[in-house]
Amino acid sequence: MEQDGTSVWARLEPFLLGALQVPPSAKLSLHYLRKMAAYVRTREGCYPLLGWPMWRHIACGKLQLPEDLAWLYFETFDLLTPHVPEDRLGRAEALSQCSSAKELDRVRSKLSVDTLQFLLFLYMQQLNRVSLRTSLIGEEWPSPRARSPSPSSDRETKTNSQNKNWDDQAHLTFIQTHLSDLLELLVEPGQLSRSGQAVRDSQISAEAVQGLSFLLEGCVSRGRTVHPVHRLLSRAPLQAQAGYSQLSRSFSLQQLQTWLAAPDPSASTLGPPRHPPACLRSGKKLAWAHPHPVPPAPPPLSPPSPPLSPPSTPVSNPVPRPLEGSMKRAKIARNTHVAPPGSRVVLMSQVFRQTLAKNSDKLAGANIKVHRCTEAFIYLLCPLRSVCLDKCRNSTVVLGPVETSVHVQSCENVRVVCVAGHVAVGASSRCTLHALTPTRPLLLPGNAALTLGPFHTHYPSLEDDMAKAGLAVVPNVWDQPLTLGSEGTPPENPPYRLLPPSEFCPMAIPFQMEGDTCEIPGGLPPLYKAALDERERRVQEWQTTVKDARLTKDQRRQFQALVEQKFHEWLLESGNRQQLDSLIPPIVAPGGSGEPSGSWVDTYSPNHRPGERTPDGPGQAARQTPTAR
Repeated sequence: MEQDGTSVWARLEPFLLGALQVPPSAKLSLHYLRKMAAYVRTREGCYPLLGWPMWRHIACGKLQLPEDLAWLYFETFDLLTPHVPEDRLGRAEALSQCSSAKELDRVRSKLSVDTLQFLLFLYMQQLNRVSLRTSLIGEEWPSPRARSPSPSSDRETKTNSQNKNWDDQAHLTFIQTHLSDLLELLVEPGQLSRSGQAVRDSQISAEAVQGLSFLLEGCVSRGRTVHPVHRLLSRAPLQAQAGYSQLSRSFSLQQLQTWLAAPDPSASTLGPPRHPPACLRSGKKLAWAHPHPVPPAPPPLSPPSPPLSPPSTPVSNPVPRPLEGSMKRAKIARNTHVAPPGSRVVLMSQVFRQTLAKNSDKLAGANIKVHRCTEAFIYLLCPLRSVCLDKCRNSTVVLGPVETSVHVQSCENVRVVCVAGHVAVGASSRCTLHALTPTRPLLLPGNAALTLGPFHTHYPSLEDDMAKAGLAVVPNVWDQPLTLGSEGTPPENPPYRLLPPSEFCPMAIPFQMEGDTCEIPGGLPPLYKAALDERERRVQEWQTTVKDARLTKDQRRQFQALVEQKFHEWLLESGNRQQLDSLIPPIVAPGGSGEPSGSWVDTYSPNHRPGERTPDGPGQAARQTPTAR
């Protein structure tokens, strides 16, 4: 959408974090939302802010939604609302002190949201509505609005069509297709016909246009400063084009719609590249230094393969050379050097049999997508805005505190360890989730054999990072998931189990960093702590038994060799040998300080001592080879 040098595009975060990846209830159709829009405008305490008690009354009493689902929508929208960390921590403290449902409801009753923006948020759930046409042919019919500028991007768009939350072309198409409906929800009831539709000469107040900034933003003359759409419309030249009247302090609905819907053949390139194809095509490529892929099943007790030799040319302009296929296909890119807050994206795609570890300001506050990674171990140890794992298999992902949500979609046999404001899992199987979260984990349709366990690790700066993200150790409801079926109701057979304490083991992060956190924040639940204590007691008894056996020197040597052999066999059978081997530090080009032009490189020197600053700045995790004991 572009008019006279002013570009307008869809904001990323409302669609990325706010649109639930489940078909919405029929009660959230335009027909019912029109009725809700008229209702809230005429009831005291509903406009301009809508509190939880009134929304519960509307959702449960008028729309016949389950209360859990009503709270899910309210809570999800609140996650998108800017709050300083101190406010989130204060609310967490209040919730942690609730000892009854009545006290919990009293705390919730203090929450309110912007009424008009919440209406647009509810309508936006139609993004993932399933149509008969889509279900039959597997993708949307092609249309002029959805065309991409090149054949290659056509293929990319087709590949990613199933995950519309990350596709900014789908966001733009949604707004263009439903713009008239969105604007009607902002019109005052007195300007609507009996059927609830806006009449030709309807007006939208300047206050109501502020609600539109929930979905739209832009810039003037392709500048780099991004503004909400209502601030763009505060400029006199644009007000005239959009039909603004100084007398009524409102916009003409018809002229505003015409201005917003102005055709722009390059609309998909407006703003920073954000969805995966655009980020890889136009974003900044990252040349992270990866360790070598793991060799096929070495014999027990054999030393790990040597690291890759240094490249013969600077990594900022590498010359192609023979590499393993897994090294060639890994793609990592970001737009954080140009994107405004809320649109910063880092994409990691097709990482195969590698360990990646990063703690950097370039990641902090970004929306991360981990896409099609297989047999990988990924550590992103800094505060993050959101994380999406899509189509990953047989991998482990350990995250720093995630301010909004962690979404696991279409994954298989993936272990996720996180502290997050919200966690959701959809269409995934045999995945394990170790979470510390103040909201109920959301289990969407299509899941099977999920395991939920308590958060079980720490790294030195974890508590400082949690404070930056506004996340506390309580409340923690990791074991109280909300399951949704295809119709928005709980399925008959829950697709999850809680991790049995007998199977629980804490996780050690194999890097040394700066910080004061030396234990799991909030500790372990009593049952898991007791199981861990019992396991440690058995280990001590075993050590005592070995000591009291009074073995000779030769017997001790034979016994030690047998234990080591069995341990290495277990490492190979369990897959942990791969993780240990991939932690061997790679050798990188010498002489580089800082970031080479056009790339982003993690550098690790063979002489680097654990805990020291790395070239990327303080707190960078240093890869080490742990010793199995």
